[in-house]
Amino acid sequence: MSGRLEALPHRHVLTLASEPAAVRVARQTAERALIEWGIGLRHPTVDPALLILCELVTNSVRHAAVLSPHVTVIYAAGADCLAFAVHDRHPYQPSLYGSVTGKGAGGLATVRELVLDLGGTAVVRADADGKGKSIWITLPL
Repeated sequence: MSGRLEALPHRHVLTLASEPAAVRVARQTAERALIEWGIGLRHPTVDPALLILCELVTNSVRHAAVLSPHVTVIYAAGADCLAFAVHDRHPYQPSLYGSVTGKGAGGLATVRELVLDLGGTAVVRADADGKGKSIWITLPL
């Protein structure tokens, strides 16, 4: 997948403090980037993509902040693809496609359902040192 992401002509990286305001800033930054890249906010993929993004940033802020003072969001897009990743430095790697149960599982279940409904992909990638991870989402436009 990384080869395809590198081929996407539009990219933006944002690093924020792991605090609740990061969710709003990540969404607003995504909206500005999409407009700049010529992807209308009324495109049928955009609202679900923004919800997925907000869920992932929220999870990082709520569950990883103790070990990860920052969360990084990578945005990328091309003519037929929207991709983004949310990265933190907490080693826990959630299951996106297995059974998501227990307290706090609602957000990841929503992410999984939206990604599948849109025909996209979701991948959890561990950092090379095993002390962090990125959740990559790719959605067709």
